[in-house]
Amino acid sequence: MHLLESASRVFSCIPMVHEVTAGIAAEYFNELSGDSEEKAFALVTAGPGLTNIITAMSGAYLESRDLLVVGGQVKSSDLRARGVRQNGIQEIDGMALTDSICVAQLQIKAPIEDEVIVDAVTRGFSARKGPVFIEFCLDAQAANHESDTEITLSIANNEKSPELEITSSIRRALMDSERPALLIGGGVSRMVAKDLEVALASLKIPVMTTWNAADRISSSAASYFGRPNTWGQRYSNLVMQQSDLLIAVGTRLGLQQTGFNWEQFVPKGRVLQVEIDKHELDKASPKVDFRVLGDADEFLKSFVSFLSSQDQKRWQTWLDYAQEIKASLPLSEVSNVVRPGFTNTYDFYIELSKHLMEGDTVVPSSSGSAETVAMQALLQPRGTSVVTSKGLASMGYGLGGSIGAALASRGRVFHIEGDGGFAQNLQDLGTVRQQNLDIKTFIFCNDGYASIRATQKNYFQGHYVGCDSKTGLGLPNWSKLFDAFDIPVVNLEPDLPFSEAVLRSLGNPGPHAYLVRVDPEQTYFPKITSQLSQEGVMVSSPLHRMSPELSPESRERLMRHL
Repeated sequence: MHLLESASRVFSCIPMVHEVTAGIAAEYFNELSGDSEEKAFALVTAGPGLTNIITAMSGAYLESRDLLVVGGQVKSSDLRARGVRQNGIQEIDGMALTDSICVAQLQIKAPIEDEVIVDAVTRGFSARKGPVFIEFCLDAQAANHESDTEITLSIANNEKSPELEITSSIRRALMDSERPALLIGGGVSRMVAKDLEVALASLKIPVMTTWNAADRISSSAASYFGRPNTWGQRYSNLVMQQSDLLIAVGTRLGLQQTGFNWEQFVPKGRVLQVEIDKHELDKASPKVDFRVLGDADEFLKSFVSFLSSQDQKRWQTWLDYAQEIKASLPLSEVSNVVRPGFTNTYDFYIELSKHLMEGDTVVPSSSGSAETVAMQALLQPRGTSVVTSKGLASMGYGLGGSIGAALASRGRVFHIEGDGGFAQNLQDLGTVRQQNLDIKTFIFCNDGYASIRATQKNYFQGHYVGCDSKTGLGLPNWSKLFDAFDIPVVNLEPDLPFSEAVLRSLGNPGPHAYLVRVDPEQTYFPKITSQLSQEGVMVSSPLHRMSPELSPESRERLMRHL
């Protein structure tokens, strides 16, 4: 209570209904504000306030994003003794609970030097970013603390690596390569990507991004070749897998990026990985031939400068072949089944892409079809931001993330989420309305949890449990819900393109909602599946063998180097 009273006199205070959305909003605000002078933090009460926000802290930790959480605690004299379960009212051990998901922690039992707090906070956005938790005991909050020191909290990262040289071995590998490709990860900042925009677009090698870096290059750039992933675009996977040298900058190359069959990641080529975290470089998977420990921004600047000074004509044949692959494979495949009266989610994202403008932000939730289809079908124009959270893949991230994005940006925020996920945190529609945020919310209405339903259909012969209204899941009448918050709502017609009424509402400021009727039985292809090996073991397909399989003629033409 003392922290809130003081903070409200100094900071812009945004009241949130629930702590988890406050944490998500603060994370997304910081992600989009970058190195600006504006930062957001979440202030929560002791006990349940902390336990509620742990999901947001976990997501930020996995995505390496800065999130400062300041929490209350009981009086220092009331802290439990060793072995005692609880002493103070609502007491829970915040330090123990957050230990594995923070890059810095601090428990304050009495007034301390300002520099101690400054040091803890800045660790959250230095080197590899992550959450910071500061817990204030009630008596420490209330104590008189006179200080004539003016605190300057430097947002700039003072621990940046020096410029990374392109070593002779990397130069030689590049010059020997016939099919190089560049994979940009979320470790590359938006600011540096913008500075290198023209140079990246003019490279004569395929440039691809991870999901966390989806907005680092425009989809209209000649060098852009999509987002390879286990749920990636088929053409993007084929291009990356056929490279003979993959330069992966600012990505940890986790299993979702490499595929579960990571032994076949870039099977005919070598991998160069640039990472700021030595632990990520040293892990067993995937096979990495060149390991560079350092800052992704600094390496990318050196790499692009080096390539720009070279004769890149040697790779024109490879680039032309990559273009042929891209042109041959549509983003919305005919294999997906959608019954009449429903909207195909792939076609929806392709249509939505046509209406995005510079300054807009897209928040495609963090799980389920709203996210995965976005990463397969969304075409991001120049100057459009895309933010998601795939590491934890928790449902309910969309609304909180959109609130943070709207507070950080000056443009529209397009929030797309499934009805099941949206129901997790719908309470903060009150925040959207109170702040009159320019958020356009599209709800994929498929009566529940499509991913769970698909799993139960494919693996358990349609034994459905708790996935829709027929199996006991209760969801609201969405039109009445939005009406209760005084947010205009439109039922989207199944046939695209968008109607004139929808286009007009997209141009009107303030919150609007759109209900998209999605087929509960829609299929989502292409995707990676598993097969039974001759030894009777389930083996995941490599990234270039997405289901459904290409025809023999297409495989021969589009998988030439595999």
